[in-house]
Amino acid sequence: MAIMRTRRTALATIAALAALGSSAARAQPSLPGGARATHDRLLVLDSHADILLPGSPRRSYAKDGDTFTSLEKLKTGGVDALVYAVAVSTGPRTAQGYAAAQKEAQAKLAAIEALPAQSNGRIEIARTADDVRRITGGRKIAVLIGFLNAYSLGEDLAAFDPYFAGGVRVAGLTHAGNNAFADSSRPQFGAGAEHGGLSPLGKAAVKRFNDLGVLIDVSQLTPQGVQQTLELSRAPVVATHSAARALVDSTRNLSDAELDAIKAKGGVVQITPFNPYLVPKPAGYDDALRALRRQYGLDEKILSYSGADGLPAPQRDAFFAAYDKLYPKATVKTFVDHIDYVAKRIGVDHVGVGSDFNHGSGVIGFADASEAPAVTAELLARGYSQADLAKIWGGNFLRVLAAAQAAASPG
Repeated sequence: MAIMRTRRTALATIAALAALGSSAARAQPSLPGGARATHDRLLVLDSHADILLPGSPRRSYAKDGDTFTSLEKLKTGGVDALVYAVAVSTGPRTAQGYAAAQKEAQAKLAAIEALPAQSNGRIEIARTADDVRRITGGRKIAVLIGFLNAYSLGEDLAAFDPYFAGGVRVAGLTHAGNNAFADSSRPQFGAGAEHGGLSPLGKAAVKRFNDLGVLIDVSQLTPQGVQQTLELSRAPVVATHSAARALVDSTRNLSDAELDAIKAKGGVVQITPFNPYLVPKPAGYDDALRALRRQYGLDEKILSYSGADGLPAPQRDAFFAAYDKLYPKATVKTFVDHIDYVAKRIGVDHVGVGSDFNHGSGVIGFADASEAPAVTAELLARGYSQADLAKIWGGNFLRVLAAAQAAASPG
């Protein structure tokens, strides 16, 4: 469950769920016969979602005003466990920039740590794969804590230690934009590769994460960074929210060579329902986006919606209505195409689901956590067995988490 806007909202949601009753909350009668029952027998784990802080842009929330991973939506969708990320955006490499990122990261860690109390004990923080199984076996939702973007560490690897002490067990070095540790698959403002993958700090971080038993996330790295991480790590790695580059040529997606290398390391690729990674960019998209940004007085060099949240409300809403029409919409079938591709390429033991909800993700048919059973239904329709689904929906991720923790150095 992402952080509620107020404690009153959180308690109201919990009360509403209790009134519904667990069986009613989980019912989705429109699913094909047996799909819901199969889904409910699985341990369903989402390997990457964002935690929202008070004051997050309205666009970050679902149409009902709540998050895409609210407690009610998790229960309705039969989602048993998820990884909430302590994630920050990349900014200038200055004392002020680092301090602001550290403040945001600490606030997000505190927000995740507050979830058990806010949920009246329906959520419990997990630190191991065994914790996840124990917590979900007790009909609670297990939350693992992830970390994304070492920009919040500044240029000091030791600054990660408090996050580990706070429960972080999955960590990725970059987000959009290079930092002092590694190159990003989405360098900003034409920066290009800076470190040739990992910097010396980034290479030291791989060893430190291994020593701590932290599962390394390669989703946001460049191909060189992925390769170097795989060479340096003594444990399997995970891509917590990526897709297949053979299907859509996005720098955030993983090539066949990267998929093969992750498999060879024993790792897992978690597919994300993030529209631009699932559907090819339409012809003329960049020019259309530049024209739209120019119309609203936004910097044309930034090919995203960045800055639009600061527009006055009527202009902001009009901008986003036009922005959403520029790109074709993926469906749950498109999403499962990527799962299917990766499963066929490197095996069903090496693929899973990482939603990236609360950060712009979601497709038609899998728009929030409540619709997770539709993914199960689509996989069943394609011939995947219940044993396959148990791996895809959680077993594979928990296996590599346990392997990373087993590789930790004593002391």
